[in-house]
Amino acid sequence: MIKSLAYLGVRSPSYQEWERFGPEVLGLQVAGHGPDGAVRLRLDEVAQRIVIHPGERNAVAYIGWSVQDEAAAMTVARRVNAHGLEAVRAGAEECAERKVEGFVWFKDPSGFRHELSWGLHHTVAAFHPGRAISGFRTADQGLGHVVLAVQDLDEGDRFYREVMGFYPSDTVRDGPLVAHFYHLNGRHHSLAISALPTREVAFLHLMIEVNAIDDVGTAHDICQQREIPITTTLGKHSNDRMFSFYMYTPSCFRLEYGWGGLDVDPDLWTPRTYDKPSSWGHRRQHAELTALKLDEA
Repeated sequence: MIKSLAYLGVRSPSYQEWERFGPEVLGLQVAGHGPDGAVRLRLDEVAQRIVIHPGERNAVAYIGWSVQDEAAAMTVARRVNAHGLEAVRAGAEECAERKVEGFVWFKDPSGFRHELSWGLHHTVAAFHPGRAISGFRTADQGLGHVVLAVQDLDEGDRFYREVMGFYPSDTVRDGPLVAHFYHLNGRHHSLAISALPTREVAFLHLMIEVNAIDDVGTAHDICQQREIPITTTLGKHSNDRMFSFYMYTPSCFRLEYGWGGLDVDPDLWTPRTYDKPSSWGHRRQHAELTALKLDEA
């Protein structure tokens, strides 16, 4: 039913910094502002993919998923309701802000707000990156992927598979680390979940994928030049083969900037288990930086 990761919304006191960070560091395009002053960002023909709203604290506001149509959204919504959670249809004003024809939203067992949207708005105007870049790998694979720290890993696994309809890609088990990865389309994973030792719920990172390896290197240089914290060094993941590094954004969430992710065939893929998350590199740095919390609204 769910086809791809469509968009991400964040609240942040540093929202205005994205007017420079998005184009100059990530290569995104500023696509105007929302009614509340939110900074809207594009990375392809879709009207907006990342929206940073003003807020008193840094928090993930919503995670948007694309579905085929209203009927598909209502099918998932009925499963959500049967699970004991409430699915709510958004009004016209909210749909206009998201630039979709419609969406249904609910909060999962850990409290993350998910939006099942249909009729994602595209724009005739070509995507104009904020700096020289080859572009981003999106299309049917969507925005990229998100990784969440959930309250209960087993409960989260059941919910995302049985209620939302994600398909298992693989699992990483490395000492205390256990993470499950899920796909919806040809991208190796659009979602991954883990559980922190503290059982704290948090948004761990967003991944966006560029079309050329040199774009990763350029972004890495820009981060070093501007002293933007690199939270995880250059490396290659063992499961999706992504060559990437992680940076710290102005809104206190980590962003993985990658290239070369593995494609999967949803009809033929067999889930696997790996004993470490990366085949080389990806050393952790800046351990004192915290993950993004949930929006209290």
